[in-house]
Amino acid sequence: MPRNHGAAAATDITEEFTHRPWHQAVQCSWDGKILQLTAENDYDIDGLALSDEFADAITACIAPAFDGQVEILSVQVFGTEI
Repeated sequence: MPRNHGAAAATDITEEFTHRPWHQAVQCSWDGKILQLTAENDYDIDGLALSDEFADAITACIAPAFDGQVEILSVQVFGTEI
């Protein structure tokens, strides 16, 4: 992610997830290097569905500027990290 696109991308992706109400407490952030998404839902035990939708949101919001990959950093189920 080019540094000059990160903050706007985080805002746009957070807004994009308002149209995906099956995910709650969605927050996309930019730390100057990494675009990170966190969310809660009650069906995605391995995080793959959220990861897929994050990739879709990246494509919808910033595709030409994105040349990275989407990785799942962690998944917590009922307060226990997997």
